[in-house]
Amino acid sequence: MRRAWFFILIGVACLILALTTGRDLFYNMAYLIGLVLVLSLIWTWTSVTSVRIARRTRARRSSVGKLAEESFTVTNTGFLPKVWLEVHDHSTLPSHHVSQVMNALAPKRSRHWAVRTICRRRGQFTLGPLTLTTGDPLGLFKITRELEATSSIVIYPAMIPIPSFIPPLGQLPGGDAVRQRTHYITTNVSGVRDYEPGDSFSRIHWRSTARRGRLIVKEFELDPTADIWLFLDMHRQVHHSLPFPEPEFGDPWLAILRGRKRAEIELDPATEEYTVTIAASVTQHFVHSNRAVGMVTYGQAREVLQPDRGHRQLTKILEALAVIRAEGQIPLAQVLLTEGERLGRGVTLVVVTPSLERNWVAASRDLVRRGVRIVAVVIDPEGFGGPGDAAQVVAELHTSRVPAYLVRKGDDLGRALSQQRVLGRGPTGSAVLPA
Repeated sequence: MRRAWFFILIGVACLILALTTGRDLFYNMAYLIGLVLVLSLIWTWTSVTSVRIARRTRARRSSVGKLAEESFTVTNTGFLPKVWLEVHDHSTLPSHHVSQVMNALAPKRSRHWAVRTICRRRGQFTLGPLTLTTGDPLGLFKITRELEATSSIVIYPAMIPIPSFIPPLGQLPGGDAVRQRTHYITTNVSGVRDYEPGDSFSRIHWRSTARRGRLIVKEFELDPTADIWLFLDMHRQVHHSLPFPEPEFGDPWLAILRGRKRAEIELDPATEEYTVTIAASVTQHFVHSNRAVGMVTYGQAREVLQPDRGHRQLTKILEALAVIRAEGQIPLAQVLLTEGERLGRGVTLVVVTPSLERNWVAASRDLVRRGVRIVAVVIDPEGFGGPGDAAQVVAELHTSRVPAYLVRKGDDLGRALSQQRVLGRGPTGSAVLPA
């Protein structure tokens, strides 16, 4: 724009000289400079308005360690070439580098490019808006156009495969037969009824169909097994973190070039991220074992998801875990006392916490006396800049007959959460997700 003002000042000077001297040379220079300024402004305005951008996101859901993929198409819909065009992206997804500068875009031609980003942070992020910037061939004017269209993408926490987890599925305590109908096919047939549109043909009871002369289907009941409840400690005062490392583009990008959909990346050194990742992994473990899983957590607000089975329940829990933050004001002991009153006998409770306070251990002991089975996953805050040693809390839990896992910064979470677990520090000092 400074160059444009320089031309404007020269044109004004030529016009003044032309009016004072009456010489044709100064008139011609003033007309020429004015014509150049007008044509350059028109060129710039048409260049920024005659552009169409198509943005396509492959999936609106991903998880930590996987890829978020987008493709872009910029089309010149005008009759003038684009000398240069800058596309600047304002997405909040970390390390999502979309911005491009292209030149020599001919009329009625398009330019394509794709962006692959390794998801390193869980949460809900905004894709867009975009800002277009272009100018004229002489560089006199520069015009910016805002494209306000946005979309969102949700990044789920990482889910680590767990070979085995206490309690073993065969030892889950159960009560009497649960008289609850379900649309899942189980081993418990409760009766038969007439066929209705939408029923699967695999549910047809052929003997009853042949005897009655019309289609008869079987009805099923849930297995008489205990529900699994996840209690996440999101109390702000018990969570600690170290400075997050800057993303590295070496090894993960080599993994992408080799066609792999998941790269080996490191969890952020924060007890909050370990808590959420452990909860997601345990949920996946039990849902894949056809168990009913629910969740209770007090983060930004009270979040209670009733136990259910299937992939839909896994998605609901992951949606909640993706956006939850350690901003709770209520300690874990109070959460156990408040929400534990609604739990019946035989329920299995999985508590995930970095807290070293003893009052939640006492609350867990009271629930065990009432017939609630508790499994604790204690995250040692010492490796995250926190005080104390979690080994004493784990020892007190064992004394109270509460099985407990101890997870430290750098542990392989898949092994640390299995029965044949190894407690110790990883070689890199941070948790590594398997490829």
